[in-house]
Amino acid sequence: MFSFLLHFVWEFLQVPTYAGMAEMAHWQGIKLCTSATIGDVGFALTAFWTASLVARTRHWIGDQVALPVLVFLGTGIALTVGFEFYYTQVTQRWTYSDLMPLVPPFGTGLSPLLQWIVIPPLVLWLSRRYRASSAAR
Repeated sequence: MFSFLLHFVWEFLQVPTYAGMAEMAHWQGIKLCTSATIGDVGFALTAFWTASLVARTRHWIGDQVALPVLVFLGTGIALTVGFEFYYTQVTQRWTYSDLMPLVPPFGTGLSPLLQWIVIPPLVLWLSRRYRASSAAR
């Protein structure tokens, strides 16, 4: 839930950094941002279950152990870099606008990379707070 909401907002905020998005019809833009958010949540779920395998528990979010968190973040970043490279360089399914700073060596857009540096820690923090408040009831 937290992941969907935060990624959804981010997708709309980064619209100007993708070519053609700002000029797109409103409903088309909403559908595209929603589709991208679903992909982001897929990355988050893949990263979560990868971290769960490493931690040997799906309850690792509540633990104060660094390894699953690093695996969670690393998996998300790796998926982001890989998919952004594939879709911008190989298939050219989308392109960045001139507003998007590129990060070497793969020319990954800074915005999607920051998305996986900023949002997942927020999701973990919100999830931990939610779990703690639920346990206190």
